[in-house]
Amino acid sequence: MLLNKVFRAGLQSGIRLQSSGAAAASAASSSPAGSLGYSFELTDQQKEFQQLARKFAREEMIPVAPAYDRSGEYPFPIIKKAWELGLVNGHIPQEYGGMGLPIFDSCLITEELAYACTGMQTAIEANSLGQMPVILAGNEAQKKKYLGRLTEEPLMCAYCVTEPGAGSDVAGIKTRAVKSGDEYVINGQKMWITNGGKANWYFLLARTDPDPKCPASKAFTGFIVEADTPGVQIGRKELNMGQRCSDTRGITFEDVRVPKENVLIGEGAGFKIAMGAFDNTRPPVAAGATGLAQRALDEATNYALERKTFGRPIAEHQAVSFLLAEMAMKVELARMAYQRSAWERDQGRRNTYYASIAKAFAGDIANQVASDAVQIFGGNGFNSDYPVEKLMRDAKIYQIYEGTAQIQRLIIAREHLGKFKK
Repeated sequence: MLLNKVFRAGLQSGIRLQSSGAAAASAASSSPAGSLGYSFELTDQQKEFQQLARKFAREEMIPVAPAYDRSGEYPFPIIKKAWELGLVNGHIPQEYGGMGLPIFDSCLITEELAYACTGMQTAIEANSLGQMPVILAGNEAQKKKYLGRLTEEPLMCAYCVTEPGAGSDVAGIKTRAVKSGDEYVINGQKMWITNGGKANWYFLLARTDPDPKCPASKAFTGFIVEADTPGVQIGRKELNMGQRCSDTRGITFEDVRVPKENVLIGEGAGFKIAMGAFDNTRPPVAAGATGLAQRALDEATNYALERKTFGRPIAEHQAVSFLLAEMAMKVELARMAYQRSAWERDQGRRNTYYASIAKAFAGDIANQVASDAVQIFGGNGFNSDYPVEKLMRDAKIYQIYEGTAQIQRLIIAREHLGKFKK
């Protein structure tokens, strides 16, 4: 155990030095005084992150992904290995034991992990969503206690917002938090919580102003809730169409008492905190969708070069080659979209417009490319002995979680029209 800790500390120390260098290189390349105003070249450090994640995905994840998909078992051994390599908690600042990576660098890692299995990747990325409100809005004591905990051992957290009657309509949340002395008493039900049954703690959004006329921007408060608090009831693991090894559950809060010290910023700030997290987490979600799409393209291409009809590989038939060309175009554009949205955020700019474009476009592309891959495989693509049917099932959720494809279009339209109205 001690040897493992020493090994991990040394490894992550090296990665932290690399991440600091990557951040400095990114800042230098974006400087107006730089000789390259705009560059598509990754830094050496970013290439190292990418290669580390790629090697882990190919050697550790891909071989076991089908078994986890069939069993639905939570892939903790894989997550633990990823944590030991520094591939988890990349967003956590260095002062709390994390890598302190820019969003762009984290996206490079996410794409590689998603290439192997988006069920495992989603379990890892859900940790980033759960911790993001604390990173953005937590005070020093909260960050040290709850972020530090995640870097000291391979623990998970979860973003606990969606309810049976409130998904995209966050303002419709019914979970209530009533102040009682130095505590808040929370009652309500959450649904579709990724990592819900594996989290050590939750970011939870609850209504603290009972007035139905109170605007959402003031009606809700964000809390950090320990998973083992009395009254927290964890539901059964949901049996989903895809990403089956990811842990998704409903969670009920019955007279759960949370100390006031676990409030983020203060009463009424919760809605802005919860929504603000998405500008940081939607680019990695888009990166995950891109990774899945790239895998589907690669599998379809390899199959098209091997499978023969009428005496030649089907890749030499124009109908198939044109389909592969369309798939390749879409994957490249999805990658450009997520990288632009991540880069904007790393420059310290509000990236809501670009993040929604990336999330909506990459999510759609993942579904289109996975479906086309099944088509190229023909009857074999409909069979679980081949990898593309899993990719098609796994892709669908990218059009649903962290804001549906339709909600993203609503945001894009609002941001676009807002520019002209000004």
